[in-house]
Amino acid sequence: MPHTRYFVVRNQDAWVIKYNDEEYGPYKTQSEAMLFAIDAAQKLGRYGDHAEVCLMGFDGHFRPEWTYGQNADPPRL
Repeated sequence: MPHTRYFVVRNQDAWVIKYNDEEYGPYKTQSEAMLFAIDAAQKLGRYGDHAEVCLMGFDGHFRPEWTYGQNADPPRL
């Protein structure tokens, strides 16, 4: 099963989504970036990809925040 990851990263005063060597955004808040990343991952998950969204912590390491099939639908803003 393919494994797709979206990375939500703080970039100066904004948030961006990194996916396949591309950068999407900027987004004003972490919540907004997470919402868009989860929506994109959810669409891929419906097509059979094992998709997840990872968030960069203060230590620079990524941790999974949302995984298709394990977490509920994306939260609403």
